Amino acid sequence: MLDHRLSTEHEELRRTVAEFANDLVAPKIGEFYEQGEFPYEIVREMGRMGLFGLPFPEEYGGMGGDYFALCIALEELARVDSSVAITLEAAVSLGAMPVYLFGTDEQKRTWLPRLTSGEMLGAFGLTEPEGGTDAGATRTTARYDGATDEWVINGTKCFITNSGTDITGLVTVTALTEPTAGSGTGGGTLAPTREISSIIVPAGTPGFQVSKKYSKVGWNASDTRELSFTDCRVPAANLLGTRGRGYAQFLRILDEGRIAIAALATGLAQGCVDQSVTYAGTRRAFGRPIGANQVIQFKLADMEMRAHTSRLAWRDAASRLLHAEPFKKEAAIAKLYASEAAVDNAREATQIHGGYGFMNEFPVARFWRDCKILEIGEGTSEVQRMLIARELGVNP
Repeated sequence: MLDHRLSTEHEELRRTVAEFANDLVAPKIGEFYEQGEFPYEIVREMGRMGLFGLPFPEEYGGMGGDYFALCIALEELARVDSSVAITLEAAVSLGAMPVYLFGTDEQKRTWLPRLTSGEMLGAFGLTEPEGGTDAGATRTTARYDGATDEWVINGTKCFITNSGTDITGLVTVTALTEPTAGSGTGGGTLAPTREISSIIVPAGTPGFQVSKKYSKVGWNASDTRELSFTDCRVPAANLLGTRGRGYAQFLRILDEGRIAIAALATGLAQGCVDQSVTYAGTRRAFGRPIGANQVIQFKLADMEMRAHTSRLAWRDAASRLLHAEPFKKEAAIAKLYASEAAVDNAREATQIHGGYGFMNEFPVARFWRDCKILEIGEGTSEVQRMLIARELGVNP
C-alpha cells in the first residue's frame, strides 16, 4: 500500500521552501512579472538553498535527494508563483537531468557542478516551429564533419525555457544526425523513422543565435526564447549519450518531467485555494463575509478537492518512479488531471475575487494568466489522453 505522507526530511524541505516562497518570492515577484524581468536575485537565493541540486548526488554538487524532493519544492514555489517554479523545473528536469542520465563522465564533471549549484542554467531544445507536439518531425540537422571532428548544426527551436538568461550555460538540442525518408509520429508516442541524436551546445558558440524574449500571456518572469543554429560547430564529444538515441532520451525526460509539471500545477491549484479562502473571509458583501454564502463554500470545497487529488496523483507517480516501477501512465494521469485542475481553480478563484480578480496586483490574476500553458507544455492534454489510452492497450 502506497503511503504518500512525507518523511521527516521531505516535510522539513517543504516547510523551508514554503517559507522562502512566502517571505522572499511573494513580496517581490509581482514587480518582476509585470516588467517581464528575470528574477536573478531570487534564482541566486534558490541556488544557495541547493534547490537546483535536489535530485543529484553530492559528487556532482547536488543535495543527494530525489525527484520527489524536487517536486515538493516545485509545488511550494508554484503556490506563490509559477515563473519561479518553471525556472527551477526546466533547469533541473530539462537542463541538468539529461546530462546526468545520459552524459559521459567527462560531460558530468564539466557541467553538473555549475548546473546543480544554480550558478549556471541549462535548457533543452526540442520543440520546433513546424513540429510542435510531433517531436519526431524534427528538422534541425547535425552533420558530422570528420575533417574537424565536429557536429555542424542547422535549424530552429522554439519556446525554449531558460535559453537566453545571463547565466544560461548550455542548451541540449535534438537533431537529425542521419536524415532519411520518413515522417513524424503523430503525438510523439512512437519511435521515429529517422536518426535523432542529442547534442550539447554551449552558450556563446558561434552560429548559435538566441532571439529576443517572447511576449507571453503568462510566466512573464521566466525566460523563453526561439533559438537558431547556422553552421553552428561543436566538438563531436558534445554528443549526449549514444548516437541515434536522442528520441528515446527525450521520451524518458518528458515522462519524468510530467510528474514535475503535475506538482507545479498542483501548487498553482492550491495557491488559488489559499488566496480564495483568505479573500472569502475578509471580503464583505451585504453585511457579511462572502465566505458565509454556500455558493462560495461549495466553490472552495471543489477547488480543495481538485488540489488534493492532484497532489495524490503526482505523489503516486513520483513514488513509482523512485521505486523503479512503471510510471508512464501515472505520470500522464497526474499531468493531465493537475493541469486541468489548475485551470479550473484559477477560473473559480478569479470569479470569487470578482473585479479584483482582474487586477494584476492580486496573485489570482497572475495564476489565471499562468495556468493555461500547463495544459500545453510537456505534452498537451490530448497527448496525455493518447498516452493513457495506449497504456490501456486501446491505442497500440
